[in-house]
Amino acid sequence: MSTHQNENGQKGNGSADQEQPLIQHLLELRNRILRSVIVIVAIFLGLFYFANDIYAFVSQPLRAYLPEGASMIATEVASPFLTPFKLTLVVAIFISVPFILHQAWAFISPGLYQHEKKLAIPLLVSSVLLFYGGAAFAYYVVFPLVFGFFTSVGPEGVTIMTDINKYLDFVLKMFFAFGMAFEIPVATVLMVASGLTTVEELKKKRPYVVVGCFVIGMLLTPPDVISQSLLAIPMWLLFECGIVFSRFVQTREEVDKEREEQENA
Repeated sequence: MSTHQNENGQKGNGSADQEQPLIQHLLELRNRILRSVIVIVAIFLGLFYFANDIYAFVSQPLRAYLPEGASMIATEVASPFLTPFKLTLVVAIFISVPFILHQAWAFISPGLYQHEKKLAIPLLVSSVLLFYGGAAFAYYVVFPLVFGFFTSVGPEGVTIMTDINKYLDFVLKMFFAFGMAFEIPVATVLMVASGLTTVEELKKKRPYVVVGCFVIGMLLTPPDVISQSLLAIPMWLLFECGIVFSRFVQTREEVDKEREEQENA
């Protein structure tokens, strides 16, 4: 009887030991998500007083090209409040990205090998900087050219009066498109490091990548050659940068081979 109880007790303890790490991971994940949400809310509350000023800054590229006497409009009753509110929330998330990535890194880093940590840290930092760079490129380079083109080709007698909510949806889409496009070097390095492809294979696929960049530019930007080219050309150049940096990255097979050689030695 006592043996049977001991066996049951051992099984119960083993099950508890197996479940405990999972519960701990879930609790840690919950805590890190809550921290990220708290940071986002705190930044949002700090920025909400300036919501209208933030919207004025984001809409400046269009307002600079509006004809004299023209202005932006709100076609819905709640738009004057909800549109700056939504923009401020997006800005709060945008600013919180480094902290969110830091929480994600702190959660997954204990399960990574040392060589993976050395690669992951610069990739995380560069991904944040590249995303911010893509959004800045869209605001300072793309928007003036696109809005200057759109406002100059309108039919005679048509007054340009853009709805503030439609404008926000447009610029957020452009910010996201250019921010993600600027992540191409990071994606290229990750593919080479994981062994999914090689630098030589990427070089052979260069013509297809160039065509793909212009197709993506056509799908993600307004139907004009200027904005499509302003997205496609940087994507292609960033792809070339990814190939250059991939030369300095060890593939997973090379790392495993070195580890085996060290163990055998």
